[in-house]
Amino acid sequence: MNQFRFSRRPDIGDKVRVSFEFFPPKTDEMEARLWETVKRLEPLKPNFVSVTYGAGGSTRERTARTVRRILNETSIPAAAHLTCVGATREEVDAVIRDYFATGIKRFVALRGDPASGVGQAYTPHPGGYQNGAELVAGLKTIADFDISVAAYPEKHPESPDFATDIEMLKRKVDNGAKRAITQFFFDNDLYERYVERVRRAGIYIPIVPGIQPVHNFRQVANFASRAGAHVPAWLAERFEGLDNDPQTHMLVASAVAAEQVLDLVERGVGDFHFYTMNRADLVFAICHMIGIRAQQTAPEVPESQPKAGSAAA
Repeated sequence: MNQFRFSRRPDIGDKVRVSFEFFPPKTDEMEARLWETVKRLEPLKPNFVSVTYGAGGSTRERTARTVRRILNETSIPAAAHLTCVGATREEVDAVIRDYFATGIKRFVALRGDPASGVGQAYTPHPGGYQNGAELVAGLKTIADFDISVAAYPEKHPESPDFATDIEMLKRKVDNGAKRAITQFFFDNDLYERYVERVRRAGIYIPIVPGIQPVHNFRQVANFASRAGAHVPAWLAERFEGLDNDPQTHMLVASAVAAEQVLDLVERGVGDFHFYTMNRADLVFAICHMIGIRAQQTAPEVPESQPKAGSAAA
């Protein structure tokens, strides 16, 4: 009966939608690598891509420049990350209006990490938006933006309990959020239980799982410990002994991520958001495994040559 598993159906790629996250480059070399990644992933026809916003808004200009370039030079819908950190409401609203004036109509609205880094104490700006829910409301007062927000299958590390965490998500939805993208996780049961909690709370927007391909296990594990994401023992064992074997590490990472995604597909999940780290290879391979194929565009016919169906044919 295995041939009838949902994840092995030949049309599964038509039923799964993906989106990708990038971060704005700091150097010309990083920009070249990012652009190679964007062009490699563009033929997969993602639902949208997003570009992150550094702690304390430190990459605001680079974020805007990267989003504008994606909008102007590709066919991909692009969203800008936006946070509340270190700015008054008036300053944030001015940024929003600047984005809107250049054609940016999609946002990922986040409270944001403190300028001192993930895991440090967060202090809202006294004259600013206090949290993600207030930021969503502020966006909606300016225009009818397409807004995504964050969700936490293992709850936000600063939330005292799941009830408080889900109440914050409900406020975001009530204020106009269209979808929630989760922090990365590696245990699909945690995601499934979280979605059940969310639905019981009367929240019905898509809860899109955030998938983190493990380009570097030690880095991912370190970030997970600060962000409140659990790294299962079985995952650590998969990467044990591979610190100095990057080729095998990449093969294992591809298999781990594909296994996670295919299991979620079996559970009925149809949307996935990949944290690419500005690298295409792992994400491209995973998408291929779940049936998403690059769509080739027909080459343009030079003006000097007759086109098919023309009177000269």
